[in-house]
Amino acid sequence: MTSAILFVCLGNICRSPLAEAAFRARAADAGIEVQADSAGTGGWHIGDPPDQRAQRTALRHGVDISRDRGRQVEQADFRRFSHIFALDLDNLAALHRLRPADATARIGLLLDLVDGMEGQAVADPYYGPDEGFEETWDQVDRAAAALMARLGRERG
Repeated sequence: MTSAILFVCLGNICRSPLAEAAFRARAADAGIEVQADSAGTGGWHIGDPPDQRAQRTALRHGVDISRDRGRQVEQADFRRFSHIFALDLDNLAALHRLRPADATARIGLLLDLVDGMEGQAVADPYYGPDEGFEETWDQVDRAAAALMARLGRERG
């Protein structure tokens, strides 16, 4: 069974595209087929490519996200994906508000997967210096590794 994972932040141009990229890279390294996507709860960046700093960061880690485009979470996502991970508590709350009655996806906070980081938000690098994107990558990559281990156990 192929796992389908959606990563969600506010605008879908920084954190969630990096989370998707890290997860895809971890899955490829493990030789595991996955479906992955990212979205935002806000619609400001629909159709926009990821932030240039996010693109450079992903590329430094071997993943090209230049063709990705921002999109907003849709009702169908709650049935299309097996897991939806918010990158912070505000977006987690938004996902719970948006969740339709017939939703089948499990919803959670991404860093809850990482021992010692439970309840924390992935660092939002948008308004900070370029180095903040590396911190974000480190966090989402740690979560991607933990998610791969979890999915492996679920496939068991």
